[in-house]
Amino acid sequence: MTVSLYFSLIGGKRRSAVSAAAAYFNFSRLKSSAESSTPRQNSTSRPAPSSTHDWIGPPSLLSNLRPIVYRESQDESELEKRLRNLRQDTEDWNHRFWSTQNLTFSRDKEEFIVSQLKAKGLTLRDEAGRRRTLNSEEMAFFYKSFLDRNRKRHADYNREWYRRNFTITLLMGRVTLSNIWRTISDRHRRTKSSKS
Repeated sequence: MTVSLYFSLIGGKRRSAVSAAAAYFNFSRLKSSAESSTPRQNSTSRPAPSSTHDWIGPPSLLSNLRPIVYRESQDESELEKRLRNLRQDTEDWNHRFWSTQNLTFSRDKEEFIVSQLKAKGLTLRDEAGRRRTLNSEEMAFFYKSFLDRNRKRHADYNREWYRRNFTITLLMGRVTLSNIWRTISDRHRRTKSSKS
């Protein structure tokens, strides 16, 4: 995300960080306004313990991420349980980070708009009662400053995300090797017992 925001190549031309940030946040604003025309409801149901599939829910209103609940296998090994718990913990951590980040972004954006309108001597609403907005060039300064203020936080998030996903990938490899070994051992035992 931040790589394309600070410098982006569009049409072979390098755009400034301000323009790139404005383009990104305008796109996400358009996307969220299109989605908000249909109300979303969060489901509180959870998969049954006997479920054979993971459950993926509707996007969260706070984090905009789809929550995932990983199924518990009845014959789950200790390694598989560790993998499932780490994956679930990573999903929950991701949701918490983006919920907080999105709330901070919305609050800071609102404060910026109000302060800019006050500086121009305008109220939040026009004579017809419609909410006033700032143009994309004016908002670009907010987007850039928000990214600059949160650069370390995003870098820390990315580092932790990579660390967690690397660990998950290693655990998935270990689970796969364990399952292959168990399958080979079972076949070997069956062929040995059928020869007897």
